[in-house]
Amino acid sequence: MQQMAELLKAQKLKVTPQRLAIFKILYETTEHPSAEHIYKRIQATHPTMSLATVYKTLDTLKKAGLVQEFNVGEDSFRYDANVNTHPHMICLTCHQVFDLHTDKLQHIKKYVEPETDFDIDFEKVFFYGTCAKCQKAKEKS
Repeated sequence: MQQMAELLKAQKLKVTPQRLAIFKILYETTEHPSAEHIYKRIQATHPTMSLATVYKTLDTLKKAGLVQEFNVGEDSFRYDANVNTHPHMICLTCHQVFDLHTDKLQHIKKYVEPETDFDIDFEKVFFYGTCAKCQKAKEKS
C-alpha cells in the first residue's frame, strides 16, 4: 500500500482512501476490469463509494499516467495499471482481456516509423480472437 501511495504522491496526487483502494485493485490484477467491475469489488470495503467516484478516480489516475484505459468493443472501457507498452489479446466471445507476453513486437515502432515518415509517440496493439476457455466451450456444444 505504501508503494501505491508513493506513486500517487510522485504524480502530485492527494492520497485518499478511495484512490488507494481503486489503484490497489488495478495494481494487483491482470484482469483489466471495467469501472463497474471495480465498483462491485470495492463495495465490500467502501460501501459508501459511488460509481461516479470510481469513474472520476479512474480518470484522474489515467491523466496522471498511472493507468491506461482502452475500449475492448463492449461499450465500456477497461483499465490496466501496467502502463508500459505491451500488446493485449481480447476474446470476442467472453470479452476477457489478456496481456500478451512476447518480445517479438517490442521493436515494432522502429520498423513502422521509417516506412510511414511518422514520428510515433506510443503504440497500442490488440489482437482479437477466441480464448482457450471459449474454444473448449464451443467444442463441447
